[in-house]
Amino acid sequence: MHHKQKRTQIKLKCLTAVAALGMALTVGSPASSVLAKAEEKPKFEFGIIPDIQYCDCEINGTRHYRESVDKLKDAAHTLNKEDVAFTVQTGDLIDRNLSSFSTILPVFNTIESPKYHVLGNHDFPVPTDEVVDILDMPNQYYDFKYKNWRFIVLDTNDLSLYANPEGSEKYKEAQNMYDAIKNNNEINAQTWNGGVSEEQLSWLSGVLDQAAQRQEKVVVFSHMPVAPENNHNVWNDEAVVKELEAHGNVVAYFNGHNHVGNYQLKNGIHYVNLEGMVETADTTSYSIVRVFKDHLEIDGFGREADRVLKIQ
Repeated sequence: MHHKQKRTQIKLKCLTAVAALGMALTVGSPASSVLAKAEEKPKFEFGIIPDIQYCDCEINGTRHYRESVDKLKDAAHTLNKEDVAFTVQTGDLIDRNLSSFSTILPVFNTIESPKYHVLGNHDFPVPTDEVVDILDMPNQYYDFKYKNWRFIVLDTNDLSLYANPEGSEKYKEAQNMYDAIKNNNEINAQTWNGGVSEEQLSWLSGVLDQAAQRQEKVVVFSHMPVAPENNHNVWNDEAVVKELEAHGNVVAYFNGHNHVGNYQLKNGIHYVNLEGMVETADTTSYSIVRVFKDHLEIDGFGREADRVLKIQ
């Protein structure tokens, strides 16, 4: 990790070495514009950790579950050294077993900044309410403010066949939604995906409307993607996107779930699918996001790409 930390320091002081360091300016401002802003200090920065997915289990394909402990320890050390404003883990803290929480949560809690959890589809050895209590979350979906930014945490397992007790109202709603897209041959008709309820969509609309009135820019965190089209997407992804676009203040949507990563800029919103930490034996994946007046800078560690996201 030393070369990444060194590169981070260099980037903050001067970006004249961008070409040599191989920064992936995949989106956003032209290099000249970024260079001109190199000496700017960010307004603040925060950490994002996707798909830690710890389990005391044997390797399954490319998933090295036990290695997530050391990867998370390393990430915590870097995030503490960087003194980020807060850190978000975007779901799938564990892979399957309830006992895994008692191993991985203490490691996550060594991060000194305020910490926020997103629920992932692997986080439900028990129903939603119990997981929310274990993680000491305010609710399964919620929002918070930092400076003049609003941060929204969605629950894309809200309507699902694994987070709700069989026979419950939400389970029935989930079954109906799944059956509808399955009958329509949608590629995201997968039982390991979920949907966002009308109740949550209404709540999202209200939060975005209030943020617009307060002239707050918005970043959304979720476990599952909603764009671009992918078999990992939320069942009712189009309904979520419609809400995100309705108020003109959402800058970026960060998610995990699809461990190989993805990206799309659509109607002014950057949809960033981060790569899963659990993947591979010896390479990590997490990010520090630096917030500037006109762009976000993602400093990716391990497999995660560096990106500059221009605020549209």
